[in-house]
Amino acid sequence: MRFGDDDAGVTIATADGIADVRLDRPAKLNALKPAVIRGIEQALAHLSDMADLRCVVLSGGGRSFSAGMDLEVLATGALSIGPLGPRSHGKANLAQHCALGWRELPVPVIAAIHGHCFGGGLQIAMGADVRIAAPDARLSIMEAKHGLVPDMGLYVLARRVVREDVLRELIFTARQVSGEEAQTLGLVTRVATDPLAEAMALAQDIAAKSPAAIRAAKRLANAMDEGDGGALLQAESDEQTALIDGLLKAMRSD
Repeated sequence: MRFGDDDAGVTIATADGIADVRLDRPAKLNALKPAVIRGIEQALAHLSDMADLRCVVLSGGGRSFSAGMDLEVLATGALSIGPLGPRSHGKANLAQHCALGWRELPVPVIAAIHGHCFGGGLQIAMGADVRIAAPDARLSIMEAKHGLVPDMGLYVLARRVVREDVLRELIFTARQVSGEEAQTLGLVTRVATDPLAEAMALAQDIAAKSPAAIRAAKRLANAMDEGDGGALLQAESDEQTALIDGLLKAMRSD
């Protein structure tokens, strides 16, 4: 299944509850342009509607995860992908939704990172629950190099992942780090020689678990970002009560 344009978009292949999602503009290192942004939006909507979905693996086709925003888009101005001010997707604009949307999916998302993972591409990867990178992958919060700031949700997605002073330094300098250094800094979960194969193996492990428990666990993990300890404690109790009730019901029906 393909979303976006024929030469710039997103593909999805599903099997056994796992969605293999790939940014698909390999000739341009999956650089983001309006067609790719639209493809991500459409792919997220499709995945959100999949009742039997258990896990998502997000990667880039070809030699890189994503080189970030296409320089042609930057040359014509960020507004070429739509106005940034209006909240078109809940609390986010369209570009922010392309990163935050992965975190908001009801199932775990694993990003497999190889080659370049720059700017907006890195922000999209940060939307994943888990990031597995090749040791020689190159990652950068690139925006300052172009006189910009990261504006696809990085400040929300990275605040509990990367130490604040480390995040500031990476943003201020726009320097590139390897997959191995990214693991040390907290940008990625771990490194693997074949990150896509590792991500698929992890997805299969997750897909073998209780779908209800995994979805509840993701809701609670997302709630950690809300900053209200009392509400999070209540959410834990509510989710567990629902799961126990479901297990008891299943036992009685056997």
